[in-house]
Amino acid sequence: MALISDKMKQRARALRRDQTEVERILWRYLKARQVNGWRFRRQHPIPPYIADFACVEAKLIVEADGGQHAESSHDEIRDQYLRNAGWRILRFWNADILKSIEGVVAMISDELGRG
Repeated sequence: MALISDKMKQRARALRRDQTEVERILWRYLKARQVNGWRFRRQHPIPPYIADFACVEAKLIVEADGGQHAESSHDEIRDQYLRNAGWRILRFWNADILKSIEGVVAMISDELGRG
């Protein structure tokens, strides 16, 4: 496992401090082992990337994506790198999180049950 640089730690802390409203909403449901007892971390460094939310024990990453991620080749490269490292990735559009947080959490729960 790659070492986490001080710069990456600082960036992750800044992202936690300045999270988006959608990330705040999703975090309310993921924190404190509320999803089947699984522990999630916010803005978790997985060098060279930082995942929005990660369940390390299940190797599951949950990403909350805005419009800037539509057809992003950077996201495809990032996802492939993380999958090659053994991570599973769920991506949700911000609008879906806002409209149906319960459905999003149910999908995360289902994925955790598969792991």
